[in-house]
This record gives sequence, structure tokens and C-alpha cells, in this order.
Amino acid sequence: MKVYLDDERIAPDGWRQVRWPEEAIELLETGTVTELSLDHDLGDDDHGTGYDVVLWIEEAVAIRGFRPPSIKVHSANSSARIKMESGIQSIERIARSLK
Repeated sequence: MKVYLDDERIAPDGWRQVRWPEEAIELLETGTVTELSLDHDLGDDDHGTGYDVVLWIEEAVAIRGFRPPSIKVHSANSSARIKMESGIQSIERIARSLK
């Protein structure tokens, strides 16, 4: 399953739209997500951001051996994009070290 986290943009054909971090995490927990595309700013920072999903994946990989999907960032927030991409690189390093 391909999951697209965004509060404003519409998911491309073939992608499952989610609006909040907990929705993305719930789907990730099923183990069926193969690709994940993340926005950072979701309209309610108290509710969470796309970076919260990156942090969840990083912890799940490090602690539980979770196998991460392919992760992309489509956020227009350039500083948040850099932070998220750094987190994705960390996820990839951790996942490689566990093989």
C-alpha cells in the first residue's frame, strides 16, 4: 500500500490519503505500507507533523526491528524537509545495521 500524508494536497492515483500522523502510523503498524510520502505542515502542529511519523519509524526500526517502507518527503517547508530527510537517512542507516 502507498500512503500519502497531507492535509491539503490530494493523493495521487493509487495512493491512500491520510491527514494526520496517527493515521499514517496506524497503517504503518499493519506492515503493508510499501511507500510513504510525507508533508510536514498539517494545519495543526498540536496534532502533529510529518516529522512525527519519521520519528515513530526511526524508533520502531531501532527498537523493534520494524522494516521501513520507501519514504519520500513532498513538503514545501524547506527547513522541515531537510530535518525529515535527515531522519530518513538515519532510518536507512539503522535498518542497514540490523541486517
